[in-house]
Amino acid sequence: MSPRMMTSKLTPSGITAQILLFILSLPITCRPFRPHCLHDGKGICCDQKPHGDMITDRKPSSAIGQLLSLAQAIRSRSEMSTIMEVARRGEITPMMKKIAEKENVSPEFIRNGIASGRICAPCNPAHDPEPAAIGEGLSVKINVNLGTSRDIVDLDAELQKLQVALKYGADAVMDLSTGGDIDAIRARLLKECPVMMGSVPIYQTGLTAARRNAVVEMSEDDIFNGIEKHAKDGMDFMTVHCGITKESVGWLSKCSRITDVVSRGGSFLTAWILHNGEENPLYKNYDYLLEMARKYEFTLSLGDGFRPGCIDDASDQAQITELMTLGHLVRRARDAGVQTMVEGPGHVPLDQVPMNMQIQKRMCDHAPFYVLGPLVTDIAPGYDHIVGAIGGAVAAQHGADFLCYLTPAEHLSLPDVDDVREGVIASKIAAHVSDLCRGIGRERDTRMAKARKALDWETMFDTCIDEEKARRYRCRGCTEESEGCSMCGDVCAIKIVNTYMKKDDGMHDC
Repeated sequence: MSPRMMTSKLTPSGITAQILLFILSLPITCRPFRPHCLHDGKGICCDQKPHGDMITDRKPSSAIGQLLSLAQAIRSRSEMSTIMEVARRGEITPMMKKIAEKENVSPEFIRNGIASGRICAPCNPAHDPEPAAIGEGLSVKINVNLGTSRDIVDLDAELQKLQVALKYGADAVMDLSTGGDIDAIRARLLKECPVMMGSVPIYQTGLTAARRNAVVEMSEDDIFNGIEKHAKDGMDFMTVHCGITKESVGWLSKCSRITDVVSRGGSFLTAWILHNGEENPLYKNYDYLLEMARKYEFTLSLGDGFRPGCIDDASDQAQITELMTLGHLVRRARDAGVQTMVEGPGHVPLDQVPMNMQIQKRMCDHAPFYVLGPLVTDIAPGYDHIVGAIGGAVAAQHGADFLCYLTPAEHLSLPDVDDVREGVIASKIAAHVSDLCRGIGRERDTRMAKARKALDWETMFDTCIDEEKARRYRCRGCTEESEGCSMCGDVCAIKIVNTYMKKDDGMHDC
């Protein structure tokens, strides 16, 4: 029977139990069919290449191929449920309970948030990080970017940066390495990282193609095989630039943007589309990406390839159009049971930050929002960690859930260990300031206030974000016996008032 004849009989009533049993008994090793695939007339992909233990190349479009796809879907859903699907069934897992305890909320709150997509808990079983979640009603999380560059390849330094990031409270880490043995660096960082970890696979894919010939010559299989490799290694979440489309790229030359595309991954795909005249593979084959995310249980972080690179470009058509596309992709991911978060702008003037957060939440159906900064001015190289902290605090106050840190080296160089420490601390301050607006973490500030009242320096040091720096400043010009600091000395306001004011246990108002 020819494929065409078989196709004509592919109705539910025409599929016998014997055929289904036979199909279900077959090993499922093929990649889901991509409709753009070329065929040789025999149902076999012409561009099929071996990929070792990777998911093999595209499925045929024949009736047999369609039945195999159906069988795979039935099997995958019967054998495995994603974190989101488990939550939708009403099940509360040990991971959810641990997250709830950390966040001081009920396990049901976490379960319901994951089920709705308003909370995500990135957790690839191959890495199995400490349970953590990002989203509405939870404390604001921060991410720390690490990784080598072409010019500076030092694994020991990256491991040191990782330890500093963890020491000062990083909730997540991303490996953005572009130099040296990238696979080995990623594996080592994953091994040493107890918190959720992410990556941007297209960096490695694009660089491999560039070193071979040109970025624009990476193939679709190169892109998806790169993602799969990172998934197998254990990445809990991955940035994927699915919202860039052939249509939106065409608008770039017609708009008044100053900086065009500043996202590295966004630039790779923009150039690829312009050179090849084809649709973005991550957008065109989004269903296949979702199947891969299901299989390996990694969270999609939908990248903002058209994020503004200066405040003059903020909130323009390119940025908002991509965001609209991402909103549709969020809903498709939820339908597939895949956890998703959305990445947000870059450079945005302070007065536009609240609006940007509200638009994202509206367009993306309250998906967790992951923002870089935002950077609220363009003129502070060397101090962009401060600029980002200002923008991040306001962004999180108005809905952002996840802050990507910035270091003093932003726009200038690869950050060193000191830059990482300064960046993490600035971002943690921004997150804490925003948490206070959410009714989270106030007891820590109260503890600090009471310690200052009592001139209890040890409690102050134990409470502050950077104990080492606080102790170092305290030692300037003070003896161990001194109650105050070297600023006020004997005329310390708190000391003076403590001497003469005795409160009556709070029985009367001031």
